[in-house]
Amino acid sequence: MALHLVQRGCALERLDYLERLRLTAGSTGCSVHAYALMGSHVHLLATPARRSAASRMMLELGVPVDAVDATPVIAARYLLACMRYIELNPVRAGLVDRPSAYRWSSHRANAMGLADPVLTPHAIYCALGRTPAERRAAYRATFRALPGTLRSRAR
Repeated sequence: MALHLVQRGCALERLDYLERLRLTAGSTGCSVHAYALMGSHVHLLATPARRSAASRMMLELGVPVDAVDATPVIAARYLLACMRYIELNPVRAGLVDRPSAYRWSSHRANAMGLADPVLTPHAIYCALGRTPAERRAAYRATFRALPGTLRSRAR
């Protein structure tokens, strides 16, 4: 079962955090599907291979357990909605006018195909199309289907 993890109260050196996340996710058995590194918090969508893997991953990242909120993503249809929620966080915060403009999220990998060694595609994301190009196009279409424009959401 995937988890939406929110790490609060962190000061980040973003490149270092992403490298540590990549190493730690692999060593703890967590697959990271989406992320957004914000100024004061981090959003992750991850699937732990074992029950304790997500807690262990966060501890190995140096995050105190009480600084993390974990919400299970139980229904399959909410997984893509959670990915969009995470990747739209910088837009909602007014940092950018579209998710692809934010360097510190998984959107450019999931929607545009930019290589990102942190990510492991979820089976539900993979089911969006037979080829990587089809999956990316279908994923981008889920953003266009949102009510209102992305620019209006940022204001």
